[in-house]
Amino acid sequence: MNEDRIVIVEGITDKKKLKKILDEEVEIICTHGTLGIERLEELLLEHNLDNRTVYILVDEDDSGNKLRKMLTSELPHADHIYIDKAFREVAATPEPELARALLSRHFKVKSIYLI
Repeated sequence: MNEDRIVIVEGITDKKKLKKILDEEVEIICTHGTLGIERLEELLLEHNLDNRTVYILVDEDDSGNKLRKMLTSELPHADHIYIDKAFREVAATPEPELARALLSRHFKVKSIYLI
């Protein structure tokens, strides 16, 4: 497991989908929607986010954009992974599409999804 890398997603369904596609152990944390300042501070400390390679993968909708904006202000060093706006939600994005997005950030993905 690359201890340094961590992916932030919105929901448990997003996390499950990523785990299904990834061919390596990566820590994935869920925000469960929009975060309050206190919860964000907890996540920063709990997961040492200021000193890790952070990836943000959220839905392409209003709440996802709001969350991305909030995370970006706290974690300016974070790298963003985007899904096609047509799919709106990470959980609704087809596996091959998500696999390509992860691959573009040098994550190892299961070859079955590289169609």
